[in-house]
Amino acid sequence: PGKEAEIKEFCEVNFNIDFPLTEKQSVKGEDAHPFFHHVADRLGEASLPRWNFHKYLIDTDGRLIGAWSSKAEPAGAEITSAIERALP
Repeated sequence: PGKEAEIKEFCEVNFNIDFPLTEKQSVKGEDAHPFFHHVADRLGEASLPRWNFHKYLIDTDGRLIGAWSSKAEPAGAEITSAIERALP
């Protein structure tokens, strides 16, 4: 919950993030951003975020090829090996 500025400050203070954040978006239901409708169609409802820091992998052709929950480490073996397989 909260406005975008509050979310940004919370993430910077509590998670020491230094990357840009997108706008706050709905991820489920009719009001969901079109990207999340695509995710649900392509990878199923289970691939939608349940919490912050959900991760998606998009290949060089713009295809959605993977999704990981917020528990997955960005530099973990599962994600890095998927990135390596996707590289041209």
